[in-house]
Amino acid sequence: MLQVQDQSIRPLTTAHLAQTMTLLALSNLELRDKVMGELASNPALELLEDRVCPSCHRHLPQPGPCPACSRPMAEDGPIVFLSPREAAFGRREAQPGDQPAEREPAAPEDLAIHVLQQLAAELDPADRHLAAYVLSSLDEDGFLQDPPAILARTTHSSLTQVERVLTMIARADPPGLATTGPRQALLAQLSLHDPSSSLGQLARRILEEAFSELGRHEFERIAEMLSVSLTRVRQAATFIQDNLNPYPARAYWGSGRQPQGTDPNVYHNPDIQISHRNDDTEAPLMVEIFAPIAGWLRVNPMFRQAAPEGGEEVSEEWARHLERAALFVKCLQQRNNTMRRMLEILVRQQRGFILNGDRFLEPMTRARLATEIGVHESTISRAVSHKSIALPDGRIIPLNRFFDRSLSVRDRIKEMVEGEARPFTDDEIVDRLRKQGVQVARRTVAKYRAIEGILPARLRHHKKDQPAALRV
Repeated sequence: MLQVQDQSIRPLTTAHLAQTMTLLALSNLELRDKVMGELASNPALELLEDRVCPSCHRHLPQPGPCPACSRPMAEDGPIVFLSPREAAFGRREAQPGDQPAEREPAAPEDLAIHVLQQLAAELDPADRHLAAYVLSSLDEDGFLQDPPAILARTTHSSLTQVERVLTMIARADPPGLATTGPRQALLAQLSLHDPSSSLGQLARRILEEAFSELGRHEFERIAEMLSVSLTRVRQAATFIQDNLNPYPARAYWGSGRQPQGTDPNVYHNPDIQISHRNDDTEAPLMVEIFAPIAGWLRVNPMFRQAAPEGGEEVSEEWARHLERAALFVKCLQQRNNTMRRMLEILVRQQRGFILNGDRFLEPMTRARLATEIGVHESTISRAVSHKSIALPDGRIIPLNRFFDRSLSVRDRIKEMVEGEARPFTDDEIVDRLRKQGVQVARRTVAKYRAIEGILPARLRHHKKDQPAALRV
């Protein structure tokens, strides 16, 4: 039997999904610009200036949340609702006395700018645009994402010019940037050490001829391959570990130039706020999702009534305006509903993290949360991107920190280092974490230590040995 499927609903469904996903990925400030743009371009949209609840559209004569939507639904769960307050606590211009100067976060120094400042005197003016392009296209570890030939073609530069700039960048601080991987980064850093050193020469041979074996700590195999003693191989491996970094960009972010206890983004105006109900620390948490604009966004009823009365050409155009307006309002409501459902689960499961800090973050993935809500994982990724949340203690953090499984381990490492009588090596930290029930590899500890700006044990030992006057 031949079945004919009606395809008429598909374009609208596709447009609805696409626009909902687009709105979901926007922060409140970006969403406000989007809404204002739609209001300016579509006469079928109307914004009522009355103070109404974004969810139930109940008129709110007094300041504060909607009494119906902010009512507790369960004794143990959070109270999650759309707040009639605009995003970022309204559009009031900030006053100089609103926040103490010492609490104002400073914008971090960008890695590309840091390197360009070093190379400014050496770079040929014709190479500056190329250097800026290369630095801006590095991945998070500081490696090239495209080979030199592609860079030359993309920037309309010669291959010789590209290789010259890459060499200059690789020798800047942190050394090893703009290389193609960990081995090349280590070799670039090694070239800055004394070339006449026998230990350095052996380290170079190991990196060039036995890099895989080095990663697996197969020192006996390396000694056999290079025809050197096992003791010398171990010394060279220690030299590499103590003096070189296979991920140069991480060395920069862990150097203290950019604070690791805060986020690289400067958050003044949160998209979401968590607070205690009636200042009771034992009561359910209140979660306000701020509206991007004040008022009630809706399809203009007068425009809808007048549409059939126009001519044929006018009616068709007005019908498109009405369809677009209705779709936009529906997608905005769907976005808000997804945010509300996501935060209900997230805040319920992460109450300990919200109230007590990083140590109490429960492991959670976007995929698991998506399954609980009944949406695709990409929907959760969009919902948490570019959004910040204010915690009860006054901190404003990115929403995606709720999925950072490293926070608890990093907090434990910081506590160990702060209380150590003598500097613990990474292996000793691994052992202590294992006793606490945390299983991590040594390289993971080294990575987290660098993120927190904690020096290796050898350097921490030297720092502790310095007189107090020299440490200041």
